[in-house]
Amino acid sequence: MSLLILFKLLGSLALLMFGMKSMSEALQKLAGPQLRHVLGTMTTNRFTGALTGVCVTAAVQSSTATTLMTVSFVNAGLLTLKQAISVIMGAHVGTTVTAWIMSLGIGFDITDFIYPAFFLGIILIYMKKRRIIGDLLFGVAFLFLGLATLKEMGTLLVEDPATNAAISTFFARFNTDAFLHSMFFLLMGTILTVCVQSSAAIMAITMMLCSTGVLHIEQGVMLVLGENIGTTITSNFVALSANTQARRAAFAHLSINVVGVIWVIILLKPFFAFVCHLVNFDPGMSPSEPNFAIKASVALATFHSAFNISNTLLQIGFISYIERFVCWVIKPKNVEEEEDFRLHFITSGIMKTPELSVFEAHKEIEDFSDRMQRMFGMVRELLTEKDEAKFTKLFERIEKYENISDNMELEIANYLDQISDAHLSDETKAKIRAMLREVSELESIGDSCYNMARAISRKFHGKEDHFNEKQYHQLHQMMLLTDEALSLMNQLMRGRKENFDIQRTINTENEINNFRSQLKQQNIVDVNNHEYTYAEGTLYMDLVNECEKLADYVLNVVEARMGARIPD
Repeated sequence: MSLLILFKLLGSLALLMFGMKSMSEALQKLAGPQLRHVLGTMTTNRFTGALTGVCVTAAVQSSTATTLMTVSFVNAGLLTLKQAISVIMGAHVGTTVTAWIMSLGIGFDITDFIYPAFFLGIILIYMKKRRIIGDLLFGVAFLFLGLATLKEMGTLLVEDPATNAAISTFFARFNTDAFLHSMFFLLMGTILTVCVQSSAAIMAITMMLCSTGVLHIEQGVMLVLGENIGTTITSNFVALSANTQARRAAFAHLSINVVGVIWVIILLKPFFAFVCHLVNFDPGMSPSEPNFAIKASVALATFHSAFNISNTLLQIGFISYIERFVCWVIKPKNVEEEEDFRLHFITSGIMKTPELSVFEAHKEIEDFSDRMQRMFGMVRELLTEKDEAKFTKLFERIEKYENISDNMELEIANYLDQISDAHLSDETKAKIRAMLREVSELESIGDSCYNMARAISRKFHGKEDHFNEKQYHQLHQMMLLTDEALSLMNQLMRGRKENFDIQRTINTENEINNFRSQLKQQNIVDVNNHEYTYAEGTLYMDLVNECEKLADYVLNVVEARMGARIPD
């Protein structure tokens, strides 16, 4: 019997976590890009930042999702560290809504609403335009089904003498007044949350154990405090491969909750007594008394809310000091990151949603595009370099960038391929297809730059292949036009496509094509007039043609980003 109860308990926990994940993802899909816009703009001061964190977390039902998004925005440079700290503080308050949902599921019979939600959800899923709402209903239904099953398991624990006695005896060993025993439950809550990667799931189990009387309410309170520390570990794991500011934001998340837990432990008795008085709950109340389950779950939800609200109000005035502290602890890396291949925005993380993952890929492609223009700038510099040592060093940098472009294409494409395995909206699928085309074309730009660098290297080390002044002048003109096309491409990548004038890119590309045709005709005349050799003319036209090809790749990137076919 005990083994069966254990498996039912694990199964109900899995249902609960799946429901939370599905509900959170559906809510984020419904919010769409507006969610990013809200986080990016409504953070003008610490109070609006905290309010934004509260609203976004309450909307998506996941403080982890809000925190991961915030860390990603800091990594992308869309939020300052100070803004991120205020949003994270608000996220702590917003997550208390989830605890109240748990309390509703534990304290009341909600099974009558579960199956109608499943039925309505499956109908909406088969209606393409309402599929996300159907996913949301399925997530809510699975969440409450998991809670109902947990409640049933709690009843079985009480009714099964052997299981009840074993669990009660284990918890009875720990005196609620002993400091070390309290620390044990604090540590247990932290470790379980880190392992499960969901504070909501551990909160539900804590409520179930306390509402059945198996776990004393004061031990449950320590588990709740441990959960608040454990939930901060996810963002720190994600930020390990991010930039310095993002790691600081994640560490601030941890620091805020650790400081909060410390002061609550110091004032635990009066603080908990205040909470109990607030909800009219007696900690010595017998589990057999009427409404014990409701009162115990409400008391835990109230404690969770009181802790997070108080902690935010106490620390919101010290955001500047928190910022200084995390900057002091986490020092910047003394490396030139642009010279080393690593993805700056795509991080390996847990519980990411497609919306956040697509945003990270978007920022990574933006960085890829910027790198390619820097690479072309090196090619322009290489053309006029006369010193052999400097020429060799610059050519090696271009070779390094060629390897970087190959690796970036592969890594970003693999990441987008992983995202595409998830259940995505049609809009997100279209974005991923466009991004895959963008990275392919950007890698081709890198190939063109490298081809030009090799041609210039042949000229530099050749005995006879030298350009005259007119050829240099015309090449500089062609490269200037090509660089203008790259600048327009990066302007689009960094901005909003609604504000981009695509006609300027088309005009620049046409100008490059016409100039290439003009130089091609002139080259034939100049070779026939013996102004330079055929070999020199061939090398010269190789560079001109590569510039024209590069401009075609730029146009393809713009076409993919704009989502419209550009007429030839």
